[in-house]
Amino acid sequence: MKPQPRGPCALIVIDMINTYDHEDAELLVPSARRVVPVLADLIARARLARAPVIYANDNFGSWRSHHGELVDTALAGAHADLVEPVRPDDDSLFVVKARHSIFHETPMSYLLWRLGAGHIVLSGQVTEQCVLYSALDAHIRHLEVTVPEDAVATIHPQLGSAAMEMMQRNMNAQIVAAKEIDFAHPPDQPNPG
Repeated sequence: MKPQPRGPCALIVIDMINTYDHEDAELLVPSARRVVPVLADLIARARLARAPVIYANDNFGSWRSHHGELVDTALAGAHADLVEPVRPDDDSLFVVKARHSIFHETPMSYLLWRLGAGHIVLSGQVTEQCVLYSALDAHIRHLEVTVPEDAVATIHPQLGSAAMEMMQRNMNAQIVAAKEIDFAHPPDQPNPG
């Protein structure tokens, strides 16, 4: 029997505050363009349902950065059109990360515990890197994981597909379309109505 989620569902937006001036960016940008409208809608629905929205983002190697500076830098870049629709609002939470996993030496576990969130929705980029490693770390922390397949961007589509299969098979992640996610009634919780 599958364990029941332990609390509210949190949406985690991974590395979408981005300047796209890194290696492989030219391969990532087309996928990000397809994902941004879907992700913007997902973020809006999470906010409407009062689900926690947490941005987990690289710091661009600048160890004195804070989230406002990261957003400003990304919005001043060549691909601001990919950042503006998904930018954090005043109620969004922000965790700066240095490596692939949103959990690696960050306060993410503590933050989710404080929120009482036992179920996370992983969105953003890159499916075959940060999303995959974050799903594994969430799984070993006994968190329920959902990945909206149309709200994650890839550099290499074949690796992205393989990562989705690994998350589903090895980490018990639910792979769904973003429109199927109901933040008010996460999967495996009864819908009163």
